[in-house]
Amino acid sequence: MNANSIFPIPALDDNYIWCLHHEGDAVVVDPGDPQPVADALRTWGLRLRGILVTHHHYDHIDGIPGLLAAFPGIAVYGPDDVRAHGVTRTVGEGARIRLDAPPIDMRVMALPGHTRSHIAWCGGGVLFCGDVLFSAGCGRVFEGTMETMAASLDRIAALPPETLVYCAHEYTLDNLGFARWVEPDSPALARREAEAKRLRAAGRPTVPTTLALERETNPFLRTRTPAVKAAAERHAGHPLDTPAAVFAELRQWKDREYD
Repeated sequence: MNANSIFPIPALDDNYIWCLHHEGDAVVVDPGDPQPVADALRTWGLRLRGILVTHHHYDHIDGIPGLLAAFPGIAVYGPDDVRAHGVTRTVGEGARIRLDAPPIDMRVMALPGHTRSHIAWCGGGVLFCGDVLFSAGCGRVFEGTMETMAASLDRIAALPPETLVYCAHEYTLDNLGFARWVEPDSPALARREAEAKRLRAAGRPTVPTTLALERETNPFLRTRTPAVKAAAERHAGHPLDTPAAVFAELRQWKDREYD
């Protein structure tokens, strides 16, 4: 599966439902609304063969019942969580799914923090990370600890730099605003913000991104970078001894003063 076989379906306020397709067959990721998916399948002449889910929040699963009504019998793969309504095949860390139509070979990464059962789908050089990692940002910590979320982000950061990151929301410009609070003198951030503004002005999504770009510009993946650590310590008013502590300060800073 390559980038030319994946396209975003905009939904709700700022969600992206990702569609993977090949020769008329399709799988969608995190369908929070059935109608945009149905419209896209009809426009592209695609048959829905399966659904992948990253976590239970309504804007990622509320479209499942409508899609199952239209395409009965398809498998819905997702986390082992009773709140993930509509999931028919639960999966966890290390599980692997292989489909022939469309051809997909992906493994599951357990990435708790945003929710306790959040997973991501990884394979073929792509990552569908739901709400754990965003373009230039990360998800809020709702059900885990800051340390747990930091560990999940570290796992993502260890993937190959060329990995294409398909996150579930169009948050790039907002996230870059906070990133520039943290690293105001970063030329890489200035370049990225200009490019994001150009894309949005043209009505185009700013994702997928690459893990290499995230490592260069996403403060939540840069907690070991001296400039990011120093900014977090200035905000905290005291030294921060670990990358997880730096992450926690950044996340709380954004939660309280930026969002």
